[in-house]
Amino acid sequence: MRRPRFHTAQPLTAGAIVTLEPEPSRHIAKALRMRSGEALCVFDGNGMEAAARICDITRDAVSVELDLPQAIDRESPLSVTLAIALSRGDRMDTVVQKATELGVRRIQPVSSERTGVRLDATRLAKKRGHWERIAISACEQSGRNRIPRIDETLALPDFLDVSGDADARRLILHPTDSTDQPDDAAAPILERPVDVVLLVGPEGGFSDGEVAAARAAGFRTLQLGPRVLRTETAPLAALAAVQLRWGDFCLGA
Repeated sequence: MRRPRFHTAQPLTAGAIVTLEPEPSRHIAKALRMRSGEALCVFDGNGMEAAARICDITRDAVSVELDLPQAIDRESPLSVTLAIALSRGDRMDTVVQKATELGVRRIQPVSSERTGVRLDATRLAKKRGHWERIAISACEQSGRNRIPRIDETLALPDFLDVSGDADARRLILHPTDSTDQPDDAAAPILERPVDVVLLVGPEGGFSDGEVAAARAAGFRTLQLGPRVLRTETAPLAALAAVQLRWGDFCLGA
């Protein structure tokens, strides 16, 4: 049976006894009702994981003894940045969770002209912490040992000014003719990139001016068929598509 996995920000050292943080400790003790002596796995979010065994457990604190840590890489060879406009309700939570499972390396929230969510700096900071916890939980579930980076929210023009290095493949989801591309987007679309930047708009989509600005910044349009997808569906479909095209998704014989 697959061992439960938990994140810790503490260093992983063979033979060390580590008291896990309050949130995983409570989950182990109260939700999973694990007992002393049971096995689990811990990871540090930077590529290392270690088998471990519970050596002490209370309702609010769990201590584990670590085996030899190992560098186990389950990351996609494709480094994907997902830049997505803020959305209402729990849609953003869903995107963060599922995008993490799909292997995204970085999530960049953006605000645009039609963004329906307007939050002050304090609330945005709280949201960012909330999304980071969701990403950690998704890594625990999916087996990833590296936690995707979630950046501070940027206005779309500011993001376009810093949207990756010159070699990144930039794609904006937009229901338009895919042949209508910027003149300077010379790299063949089928050539395998190392870095991909996906830009996804809000419920109402990007304005014409925003699409033009993205094209001027080197973004190509990416169409996901003739259907209109929800703002929480489109980025996940796009992530799956680029992982199949250039990443580590594969079709069987």
